[in-house]
Amino acid sequence: MAAPGTQNQLSIHVGDDAVQKQLRREVDDNDVDYFQRAQWLRAAVLGANDGLVSVASLMMGVGSVKEGIEPMLLAGCAGLFAGACSMAIGEFVSVYTQRDIEIAQIKREKTRTQQVAGEREQLPNPMQAAFASALAFSVGAVLPLLAAAFIRVHKVRLAVVVIVASLALVVFGGVGAAFGRTPMVKSCARVLFGGWMAMAITFGLTRLIGSNGLQM
Repeated sequence: MAAPGTQNQLSIHVGDDAVQKQLRREVDDNDVDYFQRAQWLRAAVLGANDGLVSVASLMMGVGSVKEGIEPMLLAGCAGLFAGACSMAIGEFVSVYTQRDIEIAQIKREKTRTQQVAGEREQLPNPMQAAFASALAFSVGAVLPLLAAAFIRVHKVRLAVVVIVASLALVVFGGVGAAFGRTPMVKSCARVLFGGWMAMAITFGLTRLIGSNGLQM
């Protein structure tokens, strides 16, 4: 049987270990650069959302006036290719401009060589942002295409596109909230309702235009 003093020392030692682990965990959390994380997260989440919403809305618009599966898939593929290129080019130009501005600011505020070197390491990467945006857009855009590719019944196809797009929007909103440590429900709801509005507006306006004699 251990002496009382030994038990007290053991309890104190275990308690110290728990405190040290908690402190290390807090330090690790504090060391996370959420600004840098937000850079690539913004490009990835926005790219995926744009790809999903724009291609799903485009397919819904075409589906409002054409019952065949071929026009919907063709429109979706065209939207995927055009959107991915547009996202990549736009993100590259935007981030490269931001990089130039930050480099100019660093040069103006140059006081110490080490400080400048440390700041240069955190400059945004235009190519990385462009690739992330194009890839994320393509991932989002493929989902409604796959959902509609194997369904021949027109109304069922439209419903499946909406359901798949809605589920994916909730997932994208949740991923963005988890990585950015923002409210989960609010983020998911914002992304979901925005996607619904885009699909509904595109469907309604395209159907209105098609019903006025502009059908191919």
